[in-house]
Amino acid sequence: MAMKKVEFQQAALQGELVVPGDKSISHRAVMLGAIAEGKTEISGFLDGEDCLQTVDIFRKLGVVITREGTNVTVESPGMNGWQTPTEELYAGNSGTTARLMLGILAGSQVTSVLTGDQYLSKRPMNRVALPLASMGADITGEEGSNLLPLTITGGPLTGIDYEMPIASAQVKSAILFAGLNAEGTTSVTEQTVSRDHTERMLEQFGASIQREGNTVHVEGGQSLRGTTVKVPGDISSAAFFMVAAAMTEGSAVSFKDVGLNPTRTGILDVLQAMGANIQITEQSDSIGEPFGTVHVSHSKLRGTEIGGELIPRLIDELPIIALLATQAEGTTVIKNAEELRVKETDRIAAVTAELKKMGAQVEETEDGMIIHGPTALTGASLSSYGDHRLGMMAGIASLITTGPVTIDDASCINISYPRFFDDLEKLAVPAITNG
Repeated sequence: MAMKKVEFQQAALQGELVVPGDKSISHRAVMLGAIAEGKTEISGFLDGEDCLQTVDIFRKLGVVITREGTNVTVESPGMNGWQTPTEELYAGNSGTTARLMLGILAGSQVTSVLTGDQYLSKRPMNRVALPLASMGADITGEEGSNLLPLTITGGPLTGIDYEMPIASAQVKSAILFAGLNAEGTTSVTEQTVSRDHTERMLEQFGASIQREGNTVHVEGGQSLRGTTVKVPGDISSAAFFMVAAAMTEGSAVSFKDVGLNPTRTGILDVLQAMGANIQITEQSDSIGEPFGTVHVSHSKLRGTEIGGELIPRLIDELPIIALLATQAEGTTVIKNAEELRVKETDRIAAVTAELKKMGAQVEETEDGMIIHGPTALTGASLSSYGDHRLGMMAGIASLITTGPVTIDDASCINISYPRFFDDLEKLAVPAITNG
């Protein structure tokens, strides 16, 4: 574990930032490039640890993948040409890798064992494995199909009509990927629409899908062809700096070429509801995903209520939103966010505990948090719980605390944002950091 001490003495953030490529889109670009026949060229790829685990897994399946920085080339014979791996497929800390791979491998012609690190091995897989089993998937482990490691014996599948009990892009994507190789039509219906990167990218790779309201249909037996994918900046990564700019006096930051997919822009809605100064310019959807430049500057903030259909659109941003709420006038209520309890860690309990260490007035509820502000925060020794979102939240907190923040395991930030602290130092005025 890499301990890091961070101290900015209430610095402002100023300048322009291009955040790393979107993690969700980077995963799916490699996955679909490996499923498709031919060559796929990806630019703007996120070279964080999670996405590199996905690359490594497909290499073990015999797919040729070359990488030069953020440019990745995938050359695949298609799924029927994959090789049975001679070693375990290790997903590291990546829930996206593990859950989507279950759907992909279930309809393949190979048998494989999927594993993860100590944190991922505690995360529930039945939410994907059980609907896949109803399609005929053969997924087994020591505790049924709920915990890694799992053995997946690829074979024939049958399409299903599945109604999602929770909003989860991972579950939806796994079932749609399995549906590509299932007999008949697979349909997934959501109560609240989750991020739709999989649907958009399936069409980029030549698949035909139908959308009716909150239902997506995919016909089995379709063949995909390699294509070109440009990955926009990850709004979930940008969110940490957006919050920092909104709550630190004298801050003004422009975020170039950041993804603006409407299923992901809940963070912008919350910032605006709390009174932040936000402008969006240079919008385009020329790459299959909407993107643009977002300008955020400091303003007086007020508490708000966050729940319902907004939650799936900002589930990864809720830890940093909780920090933001400590600096807003009044009470902020986060509800309907029980999904946070099964992320990289129990983020409701963890965020509450870490904010309290700094003196925040925050109460944990069954499905969220209640935060009172504004509250002056003090430096503290914080835990990341091996969770990149909590590690970055702690780093941003150092901008507004009196005294330094020490993070027990800052290396987990490499999962999604390897240059996080470099960018923080670059924007901070003045920049004072140790460790």
